Amino acid sequence: MINPTNREFYVIIERNEDGYYVKKIPQLQACYSQGETIDELMTNMKEVIELCLETNSDEKILEFIGIQKVVL
Repeated sequence: MINPTNREFYVIIERNEDGYYVKKIPQLQACYSQGETIDELMTNMKEVIELCLETNSDEKILEFIGIQKVVL
């Protein structure tokens, strides 16, 4: 198993229409989770990261560059 504690991942946190916090990791495709609180979300996300790394060990981890705001 790959040890995710030696890696750093950035997360994007949003709140959905039901009030749940939803998080996704731009560096790992299809790696996201949710929780009723931020603490629950973080716990869930750590488990999801481990699963994503374990099941997709050959997947390339993208370099996170940043977030830009676009105003129209």
